[in-house]
Amino acid sequence: MTGSQAHAAIDAVVRLEWARLVATLAHYTGDVGLAEELAQDAVVAALEQWPARGVPDRPGGWLTTVAKRRAIDLFRRHRDLERKYDQIGRALDGTGLGPGGDQDGDAVGDIDDDMLRLIFTACHPVLAVPARVALTLRLLGGLSTAEIARAYLVPEPTVAQRVVRAKRTLGQAGVPFETPDREQRPARLASVLEVMYLIFNEGYSATAGDDWMRPDLCAEALRLGRLLAQLAPAEPEVHGLVALMEIQASRIPARTGPPGEPVLLLDQDRTRWDQLLISRGLAALARAEQLGGQDGPYALQAAIAACHARAFRPDDTDWARITQLYGVLATVQPSPVVELNRAVALSMAFGPQAGLDLVDQLAGEPALRGYHLLASVRGDLLMKLGRPAEAQAEFERAAALTRNGPERELLARRARQAGAASGQLRAHGGADSEADSEAVTGRRTAPARSPGTGRVPPA
Repeated sequence: MTGSQAHAAIDAVVRLEWARLVATLAHYTGDVGLAEELAQDAVVAALEQWPARGVPDRPGGWLTTVAKRRAIDLFRRHRDLERKYDQIGRALDGTGLGPGGDQDGDAVGDIDDDMLRLIFTACHPVLAVPARVALTLRLLGGLSTAEIARAYLVPEPTVAQRVVRAKRTLGQAGVPFETPDREQRPARLASVLEVMYLIFNEGYSATAGDDWMRPDLCAEALRLGRLLAQLAPAEPEVHGLVALMEIQASRIPARTGPPGEPVLLLDQDRTRWDQLLISRGLAALARAEQLGGQDGPYALQAAIAACHARAFRPDDTDWARITQLYGVLATVQPSPVVELNRAVALSMAFGPQAGLDLVDQLAGEPALRGYHLLASVRGDLLMKLGRPAEAQAEFERAAALTRNGPERELLARRARQAGAASGQLRAHGGADSEADSEAVTGRRTAPARSPGTGRVPPA
């Protein structure tokens, strides 16, 4: 085996085995930071030995055994950790690397439990949200600090500091490497799901930069969500989140045109939606509902996404049902963003004036101050009401507020279109007022354009 082949094999193994390796080591050492260091030492050993000896039959087990032996050496040098050394030593009794590099003999159930513990630890609420995201991608995704930095458009040292500080914070706070008890579990699970949702959202509609989407982040969040659903099959909101991500991810192929420009939901070629992902999403939603979780925030958002997925044409969309679901979501998880999305649904079901009335009520919300999607939605509704001059101002404001390049260009283009429509209206002697827009207040035969949000709704 050449050096390059060995390195490629190691890269593949690290991607597949990294999370389980760290989880197993964290179980034995009780220290997530130390577990990652031991895992890195094992990878270095593989880089040194595999090019000459070949990749072992069970590379994940080889790495685990080497890392545990490094842990024994470390604990020997720290006599105050003698108890942990004995514990690991007993776990290794009768095991060895052998010619094929057999693994350490852990039962699959034990490994799965360790994985669940690692997920809860990396997403512990004692950590700030950016730290949770970075640590999760590092420990569970196996992404390097450079890869995380590229995905989030932040300097690599910033990501490295977040990871180091997160591990230090967990240690200083005495966070145990364990799954939370029954009383703590709902809050802790909510923190885990929040992290996965944030990772998916950043991939689905990038906050900043020159890319409209970062599909690799969507794929990573979906992988982690599916893993969590296997590890915690009785949790309905886990299945709800997986359903939401599966259905949203199904649209990714249709969300950009040939030159790479954003394509809004109602303009997408639905034949390009991934039907396998939709099927998986609908199955996950059914599972969440079977478990009694139909009113969970993620399950509700998945049900909204399912309304779109079931519509073969934009005209077939059940906007009344979507409006109803947003109403339930607004009571379960009150949020100005949820209300903004409900306004969009109202406009599609009952006419743009109904939506605009709610949007105008939200204009004073502190949480939406500087939120470009508020201006974008308002601009869309004003266009439908025949008020292009006002719409132009809203689109221009939205374009100035967003930090995403393709989204900025989309909004600027809509501002230009609104400006052209306003000029035509003036040229024909029309007034830019509501009175002249009665014919387009929700009774249009052609499908109206969706607001220029482009983001995962909350559904």
